[in-house]
Amino acid sequence: MKVTLARGSGFCFGVRDAVEMAHESTDKYGSVYMLGDIVHNEHVVRQLDDAGVMVVDSLANVKEAPVLFRAHGTSKEVWKNAEKEGLNIIDATCPLVTQIHEEVKQLAEEGREVFIIGDHGHDEVIGIASQIEGATVLSSAAEAEPLRKMKKIGVVSQSTQTIENVQEILNVLVTKATDLRFINTICFPTTRNQEAIKELARLNDLMIIIGSFTSANTKRLTSISKKLNNQTYQVQTDKDLSLEWFKEIETVGVSAGASTPDFLIQKVISRLNEISIEIGTMETEPA
Repeated sequence: MKVTLARGSGFCFGVRDAVEMAHESTDKYGSVYMLGDIVHNEHVVRQLDDAGVMVVDSLANVKEAPVLFRAHGTSKEVWKNAEKEGLNIIDATCPLVTQIHEEVKQLAEEGREVFIIGDHGHDEVIGIASQIEGATVLSSAAEAEPLRKMKKIGVVSQSTQTIENVQEILNVLVTKATDLRFINTICFPTTRNQEAIKELARLNDLMIIIGSFTSANTKRLTSISKKLNNQTYQVQTDKDLSLEWFKEIETVGVSAGASTPDFLIQKVISRLNEISIEIGTMETEPA
């Protein structure tokens, strides 16, 4: 059985930097507060909890230690309140997310009706929308259909959206505006990983996507793969792999969401090697 691991699988640079910053901060200060989980992965959250990161749901619960703002970005109001309280802020916001904040402000300054293509209620989307007044979030083309005609529209997207969903929504928005300006804010790691999934799903008998079921990014990769290969399975750890899946399977493609740490990926690869020994021989190589 041959296994191909997609290049770039797992932590994107923004998440990796934020996790490293959290560990460095606990080393320096002993403990650090954080509003919500740093990433949507239970194993990473547990490791940080053991290291001294304290997750709270409000700035009111932040006491003596610094507060770390996550890679997803933080709402403008929370930033203002933290600064007003004189809190020691550690900014771990992904620079690509910060750039989206700037882009959305620019669109508003141009006098455009601003739309954000993204998942309702997602932390990143909430942070983007908070940068200006009156931004509208659209998660699907169906949500765009009832919109009135407008003169000037500006559009950005959540950094982890699929280009297919963005294009479907844009196809509707273009019929609603005389002047539409779209800034492609899907980040490069997302684009690279989605393209790798499409290729692997076509070339392999079976696909394994590693990541938490609370991770929108991972679930999106799984959805892309399933459309091309119905033998696609999302797993959180190596314990979720079933021997039954691999009977009569010759090739396996593996990828992981941007919130999946390297050690989980390696555990899955190791377990696939064990399974391969049970059912035949196996070769592991990069995509």
